[in-house]
Amino acid sequence: MRRPQPLRTDIDQHHAPRWLAFALVPWIASACTSGLDSEAGTLGRADGGTNRYDGGAPGAYDAGTTYVPDPGSPYGTCPPDGPPPADSLLWSSHGGSPLWKFCECQPDSTPLPPDPRSLIQPGVSDGRAIAFNTFWKDCHVDPVAVEERGSATTCGELRASVGRGAALMTPGSTGSAVLFSGTDPTSLPSGFGIATFPANAYNNLWRVWGMSRRPDNFDELVSQRYGAPFGEIRNPYPLPGEDPNATNGGSGTLPQFFGQVREADGTWTGKIGITCHGCHSGQVGTSADGAGLGFVEGSGSPLGDHNLLLRDMLPLGYPASAVTILNLNKVRGINNASDVNLAFIFPDEGVYDLKTLFGLITSGSTAGMDTPAWWNMGHRPTKFIDGTFPMDAPRVDMVFYTPITGLFGSALGPISEAGQDWMRQHGPDANDWVSILESPSYPYPVDTALASEGSVLFHTLDLWGTGRSNPARRPDDGNGSCASCHGAYAPRYFNDPAFVASPELEGMAGYITPIDIVGTDRVRLDAMSGLVQDAGAYNFFGYPPTRGTEQDCGPQNQDELRGDREIGYLAQPLHGIWATAPYLHNGSVPNLAQILDPSARPQIWSRRSTPARADQAGHVVMGYDTDLVRAFDRTQIGWRYDVVPCERQGIFNPGVTPYVNCRPGSEEPPLMQSLLNLLYSNVVLGWNLVAPPILTRTQMEERKIYNTNMFGQGNDGHEFGRALTAHERLAILEYMKTL
Repeated sequence: MRRPQPLRTDIDQHHAPRWLAFALVPWIASACTSGLDSEAGTLGRADGGTNRYDGGAPGAYDAGTTYVPDPGSPYGTCPPDGPPPADSLLWSSHGGSPLWKFCECQPDSTPLPPDPRSLIQPGVSDGRAIAFNTFWKDCHVDPVAVEERGSATTCGELRASVGRGAALMTPGSTGSAVLFSGTDPTSLPSGFGIATFPANAYNNLWRVWGMSRRPDNFDELVSQRYGAPFGEIRNPYPLPGEDPNATNGGSGTLPQFFGQVREADGTWTGKIGITCHGCHSGQVGTSADGAGLGFVEGSGSPLGDHNLLLRDMLPLGYPASAVTILNLNKVRGINNASDVNLAFIFPDEGVYDLKTLFGLITSGSTAGMDTPAWWNMGHRPTKFIDGTFPMDAPRVDMVFYTPITGLFGSALGPISEAGQDWMRQHGPDANDWVSILESPSYPYPVDTALASEGSVLFHTLDLWGTGRSNPARRPDDGNGSCASCHGAYAPRYFNDPAFVASPELEGMAGYITPIDIVGTDRVRLDAMSGLVQDAGAYNFFGYPPTRGTEQDCGPQNQDELRGDREIGYLAQPLHGIWATAPYLHNGSVPNLAQILDPSARPQIWSRRSTPARADQAGHVVMGYDTDLVRAFDRTQIGWRYDVVPCERQGIFNPGVTPYVNCRPGSEEPPLMQSLLNLLYSNVVLGWNLVAPPILTRTQMEERKIYNTNMFGQGNDGHEFGRALTAHERLAILEYMKTL
């Protein structure tokens, strides 16, 4: 098999040694993560593995020097067949971390090569088909100054960091973290456990639901009501009357949305907290449907209803229910957890001047967001939908878990500093663990001939070519194809120097598309205004010690950092895109087919719910259906939904459409909605505070309705598909199943 040659071209030699193009995936992952059976017409993972890692080394060492992979580990199989053919059109790395894959067959002492993301620097895409205009920053050039451990330098250090991160992020494990508590909810910085609740409160949720007795399927109803899937690893809690330490944590089973806190010595506490998986992991079918399916770590979760949980926990004495006014959703499955303008309120140095403080208060709301997939973090240089922070800035990822006093900048003195120290200590480990997650393969047959045609179109078709009538302005960079913004995935193209400067840039996406080109809902973009960006530079999350240096890790959309780059939204890598419906950054489009055909997008729609047990139908709240046979649309690539009719209503009127509805027959919103939008756009907590309380089961069900007329929920934009023919759309859609 011909091995593709390394292509250095204009990349500086110090960024990566010449041999790295041989050593790093895309080739090392070929047998471990993906295989193509052309005769069968299907694509699949060769390892048959899952997407998680439980900590520690995935294999063992023979005489301390030779790494012997564990055949039972998805990360412990060395590729026997070498790289995929350099001219392949159908192949995928499934995301994850190239450095982690490099270390699969290496001993602990092996030095790590440079991170391929570090190649994404100014000039790397000049004159090439794949465009980059946002770049890698190393936030740990001076670990002493930022008081945070730098990146791993050997495979052993990386394995150790991933192991610590796995413990931190795996609910129920010793060393796991929960909401606003870190790993020790009994401490002062954690508010003595203000964000945790006792198991007896959890066990009494059925009373709040209005039931006369605890249902025999209580755990399942918790999962459905709050959109909280179960993982495959044991996650126990004590049932009424149980001692968790006499029953190995208890006989009940928590969804991954929750975790029971443990002491440092492994002792179970009977205290339960909320975990990151409530937003960042989802459910796609069951494990019987294919490798990596069922509970899908890192997929993002279009399932959860945090507001309903907080509403239910309030009468059970849960103080953290007050967080509803800071971080909530108005539609099940989306959230505004990335409202970082709120995180910037407290500076890490001194106080803001009045102009900056006023700018923060009047920045408005970021509204609802669809959580992006974690498994793409290893293939992008910046994070969040607008590229606010460098990917090497892990503090902001720990906001959810940080001991609560760490959120207040320097306002609480040493108590705040203790919370920040926790983030400094744990952020890099969490980032390393998250980065190794990989997307599952599409579980159904793929038309490989059509997908191959789609691969060519995806990478080479100029959407602004002659006769295309593309309604959007042409970007200044790239070849005008889908890949131009989203990256090159097929070996034929990432091995071609006309597309990317090095094969190591496989699947990398780092292009912020100007808002007037992408045209999607701009509420998030407007809220993250220039003054908000400037405030972030003085906030703990903006790494103030790096301010003004070449590796400035403050908000990357500050005028002095972005230069002449226009503001807009960051095109995401597309690994596992088939498994992450709905689409666009606000979750407003139900399926991939409608991303490619904007004319088919519904205005108001509702994803279908899991059928309730016959004796409970009409009395319980069920979550979105995740059954692949019953609920997944293999033609459109997304979850089945129903169109909801548009009916005019008042703000507090109950009915089939929540909140202020559209005005039938008019493109203009009713007066009340216009006034509310003005409030939401100019007062930082306006969107959060002006919301009807959830009182009835009807309102709970209405939270499943997505109304694209509402603030921040527009489904316009990404109009590029209008330039495609019907057949071209089908081919590109088929290709995206393979990523």
